[in-house]
Parts: sequence; structure tokens; C-alpha cells
Amino acid sequence: MKKPFSSWPTYVVISILVAACSKSNEVAQMQNSANGTTSASCDTINMQYSTNVLPILQANCYSCHGNGRTQHGVSLDGYENVKRQADNGKLIGTITHAAGYPPMPNNSPKLSDCDIDKITDWVDRGAINN
Repeated sequence: MKKPFSSWPTYVVISILVAACSKSNEVAQMQNSANGTTSASCDTINMQYSTNVLPILQANCYSCHGNGRTQHGVSLDGYENVKRQADNGKLIGTITHAAGYPPMPNNSPKLSDCDIDKITDWVDRGAINN
């Protein structure tokens, strides 16, 4: 005669392992989403204007607000113009799509969380011309 529950310890162990693995992956995904990161890391420490911020602005903003173009009174040509937008809060407000600010870039996808974090670090450290 067969024992009806002879393999139940095996099922319990397998169930616990499967649940633990899926919970671990869920926690890691939630942490990555909360941090705005993906599988690649995003360095946002000591961002510099010329090295980190300017290339993001050139790639995403200059078609409307650079290279001699001024749209809606905003030009991002040159450090002084960018600094003005950083100091008055409009740079961060627009790129983060904060309430009360026009979402930028206009008619384009929002900047990546990594790019936003790079610009935010630079602004938080005083938007220095470095």
C-alpha cells in the first residue's frame, strides 16, 4: 500500500524555494524602479556642466532651445542661459514633468531617469560652470 503523503516534504521544500526566488526578484525589480535604474548602473555623482549636462541638453533640447533658437523665451545656448533656468527651477520642473511646468522635451519622450538624475545632481550642487 502506498503512503499518500510520502513526498509532501519535497513539495514543501520546492514551493518554498520557488516562492523565495520570485520574491527576491520582485524586491530587486521594485528597488530598481524606485531608483530609476535598469540593469546598467547610472553614475550621478559630481556631475559637471561641460562633461555631463551639456551633452544631454544638446541631444534633447537644442533643436528648440539652442544653436541660436529661442522658443517661448527660453534659450539654452551657453552656460549663463542654462544656469538661469536651473536657478529659477524651470530646468528641473520641465524635465521631470512636474505639475505647473510644460513637459520637456516637447513632443518627445521624457528624458531617461538617469539623465534627469545627472542634471538634478548638477543643479543640487549649485549648477557650477565646470
